[in-house]
Amino acid sequence: MEAIQILNMLIGEALLGTEPELAHVDLLIGSKDGPVGKAFAQGLTTLSAGHTPLLAVIRPNLPPKPHTLIVPKVTVQNMEQAAKIFGPAQYAVAKAVADAVEEGIFPDNVDLDKIVIIASIFIHPEANDHRRIYNYNYGATKLALKRALTNYPPIEKVIYDKDRAKHPLTFKIPRLWRPPYLQIALDIPSIRRTKEIIRLAPKSDRLILEAGTPLIKKYGVRVIRELREVAPDVFIIADLKTLDVGKVEVDLAYEETADAVVCSGLATVDTLNKFIYEAKRLGIYAIVDLMNVTNILENLKSLDDLPDVLIFHRGIDTEDSGGKTRWDLIKEVKQEFIDSKFLVAVAGGIRPANTKDALEKGADIIIVGRYITQARDVEKSVRDFLKTIGVEEPAIDHYRVHTEDG
Repeated sequence: MEAIQILNMLIGEALLGTEPELAHVDLLIGSKDGPVGKAFAQGLTTLSAGHTPLLAVIRPNLPPKPHTLIVPKVTVQNMEQAAKIFGPAQYAVAKAVADAVEEGIFPDNVDLDKIVIIASIFIHPEANDHRRIYNYNYGATKLALKRALTNYPPIEKVIYDKDRAKHPLTFKIPRLWRPPYLQIALDIPSIRRTKEIIRLAPKSDRLILEAGTPLIKKYGVRVIRELREVAPDVFIIADLKTLDVGKVEVDLAYEETADAVVCSGLATVDTLNKFIYEAKRLGIYAIVDLMNVTNILENLKSLDDLPDVLIFHRGIDTEDSGGKTRWDLIKEVKQEFIDSKFLVAVAGGIRPANTKDALEKGADIIIVGRYITQARDVEKSVRDFLKTIGVEEPAIDHYRVHTEDG
């Protein structure tokens, strides 16, 4: 590798430790005559109250090479806080840089006198264990350096992990990245009973909750926020079966924290296009219910963009009168749009006995209503379906909770 190719500007990040001494380091590596060098000089000469940059030193009069500028992220409000930065944190960053050089983390062809590092560090105001402050910041700095110099993470890891990851300091935003899924259609127009069903259902990453049309008609889309009280991390769909004003109804569901919203495939092409565009613009899933749509392929080809999920839906009234499913069309649709990314759900008369057939015909999501919501033992009913779709215990992907090696 040529030094000039890797050291114009490299970026690294690492989080290590536990609160309140938890360390989070963001850093830049670059040549002195490039943008990082200019930022280094400006940071060292342009001071701001509470965020005074300082050179990393192993001890007074002994900075590491490359020279490293430390920038506090949290506003320093008193000398006690300053002592943590000008003490264990400063030492940790400097020692990590020096050790990284000795251990060969920097390429041999890099002239250490021609590059600089800027490290932005987080020190919680309530951190008080100086040994932990040192240990965590040392480890985070060295890891961030290694990541910067190896261009970590590779784009393949970003794509693979983006929908399964959970930020350690916030809530989970669920995404549908690992089919098949079981979707519970919560169609009972009783918020009390609906919450009870949710509480009884076993926890699983492969479970989707649907705020059914009768439930929404009785309580309005605000019912989704109420469901969040008992299912904060679960993927929740607003089954609005939109027929007009597609953008408006997407916005309503989005404001109430829905992860997805459903439009009827019988809506006009204009409504469907506006519905799908708005959902994707806002970052929630656009779902189109194909119930009673006669020419599915022709209708889908007329759209500007495909939705994220298609539902092959046999309605309850049709189901009760013996109407047939259209699952044989699933593979045809997937083949026609083989270059597009979307999931297929099936609904209407789903039982554990016919779930395998639906999956074999190409279904990614199994939607079940009365078999679960009217069951005497909701937990067992849900577990029966999860087992049928191949979900074994534990049903939670624990890997997503911050396990990093790079």
